[in-house]
Amino acid sequence: MTSEDAPHIPYSLPRLSIEEMRQKMDTMYAHLSERRSVRTFSPEPIPLDVLERAIQIAGTAPSGAHKQPWSFCIVTDPELRARIRVAVEEEELRSYTERMSDRWLQDLSPLATDHVKPFIEEAPALIVVFRRVYETDVESGDRHPNYYVQESCGIAVGLLLAALHEVGIAALTHTPSPMNFLGTLLGRPENERAFLNIPVGWPANGTTVPHLSRKRLDEICTHYPKGDK
Repeated sequence: MTSEDAPHIPYSLPRLSIEEMRQKMDTMYAHLSERRSVRTFSPEPIPLDVLERAIQIAGTAPSGAHKQPWSFCIVTDPELRARIRVAVEEEELRSYTERMSDRWLQDLSPLATDHVKPFIEEAPALIVVFRRVYETDVESGDRHPNYYVQESCGIAVGLLLAALHEVGIAALTHTPSPMNFLGTLLGRPENERAFLNIPVGWPANGTTVPHLSRKRLDEICTHYPKGDK
């Protein structure tokens, strides 16, 4: 590919002082540290244009060869969400009773979760994320691969969660496995695979979350050469 095929444009970022950088990072960390997974939602509708803007923010994520291999589906229809819940709970029951190891169930116990998922119907909306494993040429019907699809979608969802938290919308990253039924229920094309089901909304009155702690910086960050900061 030549530069004529992919022209470049000027790019720059604001050059902040070191103190400004530290202050912004401290503010952002304090804010995002308050983000939690929520399983009890108010049924009050949330503005769809806000969800759409959050999805646009997710769409700014980097992706393999800039293929942007993701699709986001906003599901607010009560009947459809009821059908999704039935399918989810069938798969989740199998997981909790047949697929999960004793250690897995033990690790989940502090979260007090089980196969019953009322939040799918209680939340005012679901954002179902699909990864696009390939694209199909409209004229020829030929398939063209996408690259680093799993990684690209993961980065996009991270931006989506941050954007939702920025405006006070709670979310839950829900991964019933297997998730093929989501593509079937939503009538998605053959090139898409379900990646995440994300109930979103405001927390219900009286919502509580597990009292958890996050790993310290020295547990997740290593310097090379060691000792450098």
